[in-house]
Amino acid sequence: MRRIAIAVVASTMSLSLAGCGMLGASENSSSATPTRSNDITVGVLMPEQTNTRYAEFDYPIIKKKVAELTEDKGRTDYANADGDSKTQNTQMQKMIDDKVDVILLDAVDSKEIAAMVQKAKDADIPVIAYDRLAQGPIDGYVSFDNELVGEVQGRTLVEAITNVQASDKIVMVNGSPTDPNAAQFKAGALSELNGRVTVAKSYDTDKWSPDVAQAEMSKAIEALGVSNIAGVYSANDAMAGGIIKALKAAGVSDSELPPITGQDAELAAVQRIISGEQFMSVYKPYPGEAEAAAEAAVAKVQGRDIQFDALTRDKVDSPTNKNIPAKLVPVVALTKDNIKSTVIADGIYKVSDICTPKFKAACQALKLL
Repeated sequence: MRRIAIAVVASTMSLSLAGCGMLGASENSSSATPTRSNDITVGVLMPEQTNTRYAEFDYPIIKKKVAELTEDKGRTDYANADGDSKTQNTQMQKMIDDKVDVILLDAVDSKEIAAMVQKAKDADIPVIAYDRLAQGPIDGYVSFDNELVGEVQGRTLVEAITNVQASDKIVMVNGSPTDPNAAQFKAGALSELNGRVTVAKSYDTDKWSPDVAQAEMSKAIEALGVSNIAGVYSANDAMAGGIIKALKAAGVSDSELPPITGQDAELAAVQRIISGEQFMSVYKPYPGEAEAAAEAAVAKVQGRDIQFDALTRDKVDSPTNKNIPAKLVPVVALTKDNIKSTVIADGIYKVSDICTPKFKAACQALKLL
């Protein structure tokens, strides 16, 4: 899947602002005459609970923005499939039966959900894919630049390996094979890793499970020998936690852990980065993505075509559809050097959230306290 690449930015402040009124599109529902009233219902379908971001960041931001855009008359109907595609099908069918006005869909299985997307289309309910690109006749897509995420992870991992050589062995622990984002993360990472290091073991991890990732890492350690592993590509933070458990179970001390990547800037991962257990994560500014999705959903259902087009000027292809209107938000490599200017500056976490007593010394060393 090819799409427009967006440059990595060093600061996310502009992204948060862009999410509120991107590309000149007004966020005020009274600024134009809509074809539908503000009394609308936006269905929000999230994929799983292993990653805490969906409940803690994405949905609350979407809910708040929908209310703001509709003068507190709009509602959101939320469901989380907990990693089960059949559950998500049932949840989506209920939203269709309840006649919600528009659906924001973060698919568990991008291929399996296609039939439900078609059902929504047949019921005249627009579907905007959120975070993951679903198959079927979706009306739009709001996400991050996923290949760029992988590129950032792969490039940062290579740069973290001391005196890196092409013979240095790394282990790749990729995301779920049913998640199209995982394939894009992997492709992006390999574009940076190939020819610069050796991918000695690679795994596609069912349901992004940290337990499965831990077992996969244990297999890699047994096959390669722990001292021969120069770095670990982990596609997200939750799996990085399982990978670190496997390394420690093999006798690796905190100071001897190889550089390990992640994604999502989960609180536990930020604390691991501060303490030196995890080298990096990818910070994806959720306010920009979530607010853009809410704006696109409201604009679509209210018939604000000019605003919707302004919000979705990128184009992406899925296996079933071409030139899907999209908004792709850039990302930031998160290391201990920029925690203050990213997740703290953007209000994702407070210093007190990160710098608990266990991490007080590490925070002081980084001048966070």
